[in-house]
Amino acid sequence: MFIVRNCFVAKPGSASKLAALLKDVSGMLPNGRVLTDVTGDFNRVVMEYEAANVAEFETRMQQYGSDPELRQKMQGYTDLWLTGTREILRVV
Repeated sequence: MFIVRNCFVAKPGSASKLAALLKDVSGMLPNGRVLTDVTGDFNRVVMEYEAANVAEFETRMQQYGSDPELRQKMQGYTDLWLTGTREILRVV
């Protein structure tokens, strides 16, 4: 099993908006949840979910690119953050 984390540093004043948007779509993902950083970078928002394997992750990425409802919900989200990274971690 893998944990996928999409980590963002939101623009000042946009962290709560980004967290709310990600929380709305995280319900579409297995064990999806949104976290905000308490001690690290200011305005850091993380969306985390599980994938059984890397192929499942790739399938989800393809779905994201082709799902009109999801694309509509996420429209403009790139305006809310400055930088981002993705972590794919294997659960041992």
